[in-house]
Amino acid sequence: MSTEFITNREIYDKVIQERIPFAEKFVWIGTSDMKDLYVKKKSKMVPFLEILNDLVKKGVEIRVIHAKEPGEAYRSDYDKYPLLIKGMEMLLCPRVHFKIVIVDGKFAYTGSANLTGAGMGSKSDNRRNFENGFITSDKVLVNSIMSQFDEVWMGKHCKKCDRKQFCFEHL
Repeated sequence: MSTEFITNREIYDKVIQERIPFAEKFVWIGTSDMKDLYVKKKSKMVPFLEILNDLVKKGVEIRVIHAKEPGEAYRSDYDKYPLLIKGMEMLLCPRVHFKIVIVDGKFAYTGSANLTGAGMGSKSDNRRNFENGFITSDKVLVNSIMSQFDEVWMGKHCKKCDRKQFCFEHL
């Protein structure tokens, strides 16, 4: 696969189900909105955080950049997975609006879907958002997407940012 346009449920299938659980080195996720979402694991539905917890157990590095605090249900599920406290690095940046998933520097998704049930989650077709994006294993595209994520992660834009008053990292 080089680059493929995907929509709606394909995002869940091709990113959340087929790629993230099989990461070997790292998963980077960028999202403006982050809510509790459930995914299929074997024959049952589990919080997506359980998949990330499983990856942390295998030594996979997890980084998440998000624009606002997650909802109450997410925070409640997060507390069930204490490995995530040290094993999942998180950065809050109120300017983030991109939606990015990078797996092992070899695969990337970028598009409209947030890390929510109706965006990237397993909601039924009648309850999910209309989303689209691209998945790619093209090295040039993956590296470009990684560069944008990394610039935000490393704080490249923080010094000149006019929204510091909304950023918890700088209060």
